[in-house]
Amino acid sequence: MRTLALDIGNTAVKYGCFDGDVLLETAVVAGVDQVSEVLERLRPRHVIVSSVAEATAGWVAQWQQQVSGRVLEFGPATTPLPIRNAYATPHTLGADRLAAAVGAAWLWPTRSTLIIDAGTAIKCDWVEDGHTFRGGSIAPGLRLRFEALHTFTGRLPLVAMPTDPAAPLPLTGTDTQAAIRSGVLNGAVAEVNGFIEAYRAQHPGLQVVLAGGDAGFFQPRLKGRIFVIPELVLIGLHRILVHNVEN
Repeated sequence: MRTLALDIGNTAVKYGCFDGDVLLETAVVAGVDQVSEVLERLRPRHVIVSSVAEATAGWVAQWQQQVSGRVLEFGPATTPLPIRNAYATPHTLGADRLAAAVGAAWLWPTRSTLIIDAGTAIKCDWVEDGHTFRGGSIAPGLRLRFEALHTFTGRLPLVAMPTDPAAPLPLTGTDTQAAIRSGVLNGAVAEVNGFIEAYRAQHPGLQVVLAGGDAGFFQPRLKGRIFVIPELVLIGLHRILVHNVEN
């Protein structure tokens, strides 16, 4: 069974095409209006759509005309899941956070997992024993931190991310741009490492998985054994779709 998972985020539209549980292709398109071309080329039987940005009801109706099976619009508070959602306010829960939790639970069905999703926001989410999403934390992502310093101060410049995410990062900045870069990037690394240490202290044997667009920056800087799975949200969306199609 060929499926397509669509993850419409704040800055990009990502898709993953699956044959069974094998991820055949993943890419980013410029906008939602290009999804029809992807459907025409890949011809999936079923599609799942997740959005943390714009509403998708109109698009779903259009895409249904191109799909022989089901186009499922994923709602964290309404869509049946293969795991338990223990979040107190599911109607406010980001679809990407819950999809990542489902992906982690499928990959490690008996392990507690801490998901570090580093993108527009940095989200640290806990999946208990491979079957229950408990929640976590949300903080500004790296680019938001740079933009906030520039926007809400009078003279601080807007500093860009390093072109090489794995380049050494000096602790002491010897000019203003370097000082901002040290504060934002070293501070974010210390923050995430602190969350990992705190969760591991409470849950020995915790599995940690890293995803998101800035995973490449965090990977060499986080402590302990870390799995890096950039497609975690897409994997979770695929498993949610399969659960709904088969049940």
